[in-house]
Amino acid sequence: MDLADIFRDFGPSYRKAHKLPRNQLHTMHAIEICRTKELGGHIDGCEDCGHIRISYNSCRNRHCPKCRFLKKEKWLEARGKELLPVPYFHVVFTIPDALNPLALRNQQVVYSILFKAASETLLELTRKRFGRIGVIAILHTWGQNLLDHPHIHCIVTGGGLSQGRWTSSRRRFFLPVKVISHLFRGEVPFLSQEGLQKG
Repeated sequence: MDLADIFRDFGPSYRKAHKLPRNQLHTMHAIEICRTKELGGHIDGCEDCGHIRISYNSCRNRHCPKCRFLKKEKWLEARGKELLPVPYFHVVFTIPDALNPLALRNQQVVYSILFKAASETLLELTRKRFGRIGVIAILHTWGQNLLDHPHIHCIVTGGGLSQGRWTSSRRRFFLPVKVISHLFRGEVPFLSQEGLQKG
């Protein structure tokens, strides 16, 4: 049994009981019909023995477990070509679980705020220390348990350019987590102490 089987068996009752955004409904439908006759297909036949194999077309949705592997590999290969020959750090920015419903109902606004806050936090903390850093930021909207959990993964260069010279960070240490968290909370209106009190 795979995700498509679960969606086909339980999707209709789940959609009836829960109001889902249009993009999620579109994704569920794409996964349900992926590699089925609904998307069409083609027939491969062996000229020697006459054996026939029917292959159905893929949905090509980036969230589909059957389709995403090749896209993911191509994406990783393209990003790998963009990397500089320097150390990198992995930094994650997230919001408290209590705010997940807010994010789900206001996705464009909340996700834009998260990207802006994450980038401004990193740039502000590194400007004086390293100069101009490099960042790749990716939004994940759910966790490994497939529940709503918006968070941003950042791949950050271990150092930066300042006046044409490279300044490296320490090899195993980028920035103090508490400092990053404090500044990030200040950059997100609904995470600051003042914002939480108003909300």
